[in-house]
Amino acid sequence: MSEQGFVGIDIGGTTVKLALMTTTGEMKKKWEIPTNLIDHGRYIVSEIVESVQAELKSLVLRGAGVGAPAFIELETGVVTQAVNLGWRDYPLKEVFTEALNVPVFVDNDANLAALGEMWRGAGDGSNEVLFVTLGTGVGGGIITRGQILHGVHGLGGEIGHITVIPDNGAPCNCGKRGCLETVSSAKGMVRLATEQLEAGVDSMLEKEAMTTRHIFEAAEAGDALSLNVVKQSTYYLGLALANLANSLNPEKIVIGGGVSKAREQLLVPLRKVFSQYAIPQVATHTEIKLATLGNDAGIYGAVWLAQASQTKLEVER
Repeated sequence: MSEQGFVGIDIGGTTVKLALMTTTGEMKKKWEIPTNLIDHGRYIVSEIVESVQAELKSLVLRGAGVGAPAFIELETGVVTQAVNLGWRDYPLKEVFTEALNVPVFVDNDANLAALGEMWRGAGDGSNEVLFVTLGTGVGGGIITRGQILHGVHGLGGEIGHITVIPDNGAPCNCGKRGCLETVSSAKGMVRLATEQLEAGVDSMLEKEAMTTRHIFEAAEAGDALSLNVVKQSTYYLGLALANLANSLNPEKIVIGGGVSKAREQLLVPLRKVFSQYAIPQVATHTEIKLATLGNDAGIYGAVWLAQASQTKLEVER
């Protein structure tokens, strides 16, 4: 008799990560395919479905969880905007449901990464987790009582768009200025370093092909410009997280994304700023730690979403 299970789908701007898991959470298959951005992402879903169907074999699909870097209307599953994918007002849930012929549940990719870390990663099963991903942008997911906090229109957890520089901040992709994303993301840190280099500040950094890895390595070597960039970036991140923690009182704050690979170079100054602005009891009892699932967080979260949502539907029937 064939096993039953779920597929987790994490759509990114470069690759789509996929996983098949049984109802008990056993990973049966994990793989990825390139994200086809041709013609405003017209072929993304069809190529995902074709890939999933080719891998199903002995697993009977019960449902699917899908994450995308997008603003999503949760009730309808419509992507209102996904800049990196070229989608606008795209009926993601409907298209996937018709193609896979199983219940499909969709959410923002950062929310699913948060759920994945809660379920199988650094969240350690805690029901009160604040997840932050520091990549090209800054994403976030707020878990309270074991559930993602979505807000009225599904925009809960948009941590990257907290205003941290109210005057003369850099423009953000969201249309505002001075967002956390403009200073604490990988792109934001590179921008800060580039601006100082262009202003003539001496540094061992080179403007061409610069990454956050170069910035952290230069900072560790004592480069003053790089140390200043790290200080600025962690200051604004710590300030934002402290204010969030004062309001939400999470048990854990989990930091993921490419910038988190700096590990203690990031965490040490971040914890210092966090303690400065968090209520003393919050600062003492909030654990700040690094994510452990890496790029797999989203697919674990997608499967968790599919399984939990499917179970809820069955109970309500």
